[in-house]
Amino acid sequence: MKKTTVITATNLCIGYRTHKGETHVHDHLSFALYRGELTCLLGANGAGKSTLLRTLSASQPVLSGELTLLGTPLHRYSEKERSRTIGVVLTDKTQTGGLTVYELVALGRQPHTGFFGRLHHHDHHLIENALHSVGIDHKAHSYMAELSDGEKQKAMIAKALVQECPLIILDEPTAFLDVVSRIEIMTLLHRLAAEQDKAILLSTHDIEQALVLADKLWLLSKEKGLQCGVTEDLILHHQMDTLFPHHDIRFDYHHGVYYPTVNGKQEITVEASDEVLLHWTINALNRHGYTCLPAEAKNADRTHLAALSADRLIVTQKGETHICSSFEELLSVSLV
Repeated sequence: MKKTTVITATNLCIGYRTHKGETHVHDHLSFALYRGELTCLLGANGAGKSTLLRTLSASQPVLSGELTLLGTPLHRYSEKERSRTIGVVLTDKTQTGGLTVYELVALGRQPHTGFFGRLHHHDHHLIENALHSVGIDHKAHSYMAELSDGEKQKAMIAKALVQECPLIILDEPTAFLDVVSRIEIMTLLHRLAAEQDKAILLSTHDIEQALVLADKLWLLSKEKGLQCGVTEDLILHHQMDTLFPHHDIRFDYHHGVYYPTVNGKQEITVEASDEVLLHWTINALNRHGYTCLPAEAKNADRTHLAALSADRLIVTQKGETHICSSFEELLSVSLV
């Protein structure tokens, strides 16, 4: 099914203009955002993620190249027109504690009603629907100060929804949230993109959730620039290896997470009764400085561990066998 393009960039240069001249952060960027898709922007601190988001939301100008929104150059939009087209949710904590949730979300109607405009039946209907869509309609008359961080983020997303924008841009929406709230917010954004046919772009350091829920990934680095694609295409073409310019971390393609590189001084062969047990056995041994090799590398001079269950760990070492009943016991044994 053909997707509808919301915003398109061609040979884009982003950065800053000062009295000293231009500072280029990235050059030659070309990409598109589509309705109905959640896109996650990933990259190390300092890679230029915030600069890119500010450029797309027209908070700072394009240095060169072409950036079009719904087929029209972005710079031709008036501020009011942009506020009806682009919804922005920032991480910065705003002073909204004295407002009720309903009052905060209602502010999202200003691009349509004007600053002093009155809310009509249609506006109230949109506000109620937005509160229901993000799952906080029961908090409508609570003060923002009374909400958890996750609920506050949902209220800000609802505010963006009532703007009726085809594009929503979020800067670190899951920062400072606990694991349950992070999953809820990411799941919510994925659902809203599909159900309300919106293009949603967010920057995040929550790589695990991004790999699970993002329809598209944007990988941004100083070395490689911007790489865009379907999540699984980028992963299986080993593009995750280039995201962070550090040799001391690696991407685990089996589990979709980054790990510190193991520089174990001792080698040990490992086998286990299932993949879950194997993963956590290797995790424990790596943490204690052992390099784990597959069972096929077993020989008489190398310690071997057979993990039959979490409470039956059999160590074969120099012809002798020792059975451990827990990982605590295993890690207290010298395996060299």
